[in-house]
Amino acid sequence: MEKPKQLHAALLSSPGMGHLIPVIELGKRLVADHGFEATVFVLPSQASHTEAEIIESTMTPKLLDVVELPPPDLLAAGLSPDAAVVTRLVFMMRQARPAFRSALMAMEARPDVLIVDLFGTEHLCIGDELGIPKYVYVLSNAWFLALLLHSPTLDKEVKGEYVERTEPLEIPGCKPVRPEDVVDPILDWLDHQYREYVLRAGEIPMGDGILLNVWEDLQAETLAALRNKEFLGRVANGPVDTVGPLIRPVRPAGLGKELVEWLDKQPSESVLFVLFGSGGTLSAEQLVELAWGLELSQQRFIWVLWPPTIKSLDGSYFNAGKSGARDEVLRFLPGGFMARTRNIEFILPSWAPQVEILSHPSVGGFLSHCGWNSTLESIANGVPMIAWPLYAEQRLNAMLLTEEIGVAVRPKVLPSKKIVGREEIEKLVRSVMVEKEGRTLRARVRELKSNAQKAEAKGGSSYESLCKMKICIIKKAR
Repeated sequence: MEKPKQLHAALLSSPGMGHLIPVIELGKRLVADHGFEATVFVLPSQASHTEAEIIESTMTPKLLDVVELPPPDLLAAGLSPDAAVVTRLVFMMRQARPAFRSALMAMEARPDVLIVDLFGTEHLCIGDELGIPKYVYVLSNAWFLALLLHSPTLDKEVKGEYVERTEPLEIPGCKPVRPEDVVDPILDWLDHQYREYVLRAGEIPMGDGILLNVWEDLQAETLAALRNKEFLGRVANGPVDTVGPLIRPVRPAGLGKELVEWLDKQPSESVLFVLFGSGGTLSAEQLVELAWGLELSQQRFIWVLWPPTIKSLDGSYFNAGKSGARDEVLRFLPGGFMARTRNIEFILPSWAPQVEILSHPSVGGFLSHCGWNSTLESIANGVPMIAWPLYAEQRLNAMLLTEEIGVAVRPKVLPSKKIVGREEIEKLVRSVMVEKEGRTLRARVRELKSNAQKAEAKGGSSYESLCKMKICIIKKAR
């Protein structure tokens, strides 16, 4: 009997840690559990230390091929350095299209499937040229996907700016979205990124299906609404399959010696981890209030401290891992802060090994920007959260985590709208770390952790979704 051909997947990642990590992890999962070969095409944002480390980690042992596409010169191409993140991402991906097409065509063997993330939908037509199935990998949750798919309809129906509305935005079969919680690209109709966002939503039907980085039990009702023929038939061309949680695995030697020794000395679940992702920053005033709130709480904490932002809350998105020197960062803290907190803090003035920290038994809470990677990593390690959304879809994620899933608390006012004071921060930290509410959150997140592990395992919902995709690819290849 002829041996079946080994399938080859080509995956395309947009720039940025939030895109690169889940795309690489999907490629690794296809290789390890489903017998694929995989090539991940990457467009580096700034060739940062963190991105380089992630790419290098796929090489030892070599799990898949990673091909770095040449980064376009945005200034030479006429893009303003002040352009919004979504505009820059779309522009970079658009400029890289000829290089990506050439790289695909130059492969020794034609790939059997093309998988692109949301900002790569313009490349789906290359899958048509090659005559292979093509999927859109949405690196967030089902509620975000529902809003995204419904946005072309909202574009026609909603008059005026979203943020001027007082009534929630209705999505068929789903929980309504408060106007203040919508994703950044649709806050301003006049900004170029709004039109790009709606265009991306309109291109999703070009794919043969959607892969979503969640698992079935996490958002069962929203997934059911998404799959309703009356909704899905209008906005997509194929199934919505859950494949998550796809997150970075814990590396045994991922923590530095000094940090490990400090963590090992702390009581179980006594440390709050404070990090706003690879792209989030705070204002100088908010940074001071956060420092005072942490000190007043008298709880142990690890704080990955970045210099304050001047312009926007996503100020470091394209400069992940490029924070200032320790002395430069510490000068923004209140006078005497380091001396007063020396017995309860560990300050890291740069990027940190997030998964490894969250997995340590001493960590019992996570003050997070609510990026979806960070959210999944926190849940997968059984750590409740303080939701501190800054930009992108993070406000939507924060609402989901607090109001629907029940694994987080959040400030009364959005941090992106108003300074959160030290007294409220103290209360939030204590509620998660030592109060009854924290114990309730911890029990719920542990339940979800177990749930996620079952979904990933052989026979689980996420495992079976990729099996179904493989069958569809095999049929198409015949």
